[in-house]
Amino acid sequence: MQPKWIKDILVKVKDGQLNIDEAMAELKHLPCEDISVAMVDHHREIRQGFPEVIFGQGKTVDQISLILENMLPRTSRILITRIPKNKALRLQDRFVDLVYWPDSRILTYTDGDVAPAGRGMILVLSAGTSDIPVAEEVVVTARMMGHQVESVYDVGVAGIHRLFLQQEKINRANVFVAVAGMEGALPSVVAGLVDKPVIAVPTSVGYGGSFGGVAALLAMLNSCASGVAVVNIDNGFGAGYLAALINS
Repeated sequence: MQPKWIKDILVKVKDGQLNIDEAMAELKHLPCEDISVAMVDHHREIRQGFPEVIFGQGKTVDQISLILENMLPRTSRILITRIPKNKALRLQDRFVDLVYWPDSRILTYTDGDVAPAGRGMILVLSAGTSDIPVAEEVVVTARMMGHQVESVYDVGVAGIHRLFLQQEKINRANVFVAVAGMEGALPSVVAGLVDKPVIAVPTSVGYGGSFGGVAALLAMLNSCASGVAVVNIDNGFGAGYLAALINS
């Protein structure tokens, strides 16, 4: 999907509603714009197919507001990750079209329905209920990119029979995202059952010896199953984005 605002400018030039100098003035902020608190990459949607994503963690409400004010006139989709509820509510007071997804801690904006994309269904699996926040970050990200996503939660190796009950969804999926903490075994099991790519997401869920997700990360990196790619600890956004690219 290319930015609608740029297409509108080109159509206006073609129809004589804008002259070349006026169009250049509209386009002057490409490829990026310095707004003091950020360098907003307006060119990213043209270059990569999806706008720059705002990482909310560590940013103030005022900083995010400045970025939103700059991006909203120029894009049809915005994704803001790692936003706690108190910040989300304050941002929604300022920008009424923002939607908050509390399980994933994501704020989204669209100016209409997201155009469908992809060749099939992305299936997101979590090993445990405690992994759901990271899994939901995967789900919301991939859906914002236009992909069909289904999820199955709490199917980890402590009760592996629960995974086998999902065979119908497993058979239909084109890309898998397996989210797990503790010993991080779920991606290896899934990859041993399917002929599609599996994206492994280690989470920081676990007792002290899990070292905040490092144990799961190392287990996934050392998977003996073929077709497993691993993202960083708790990086549901990165996994969702990668799954969408693969499914495209």
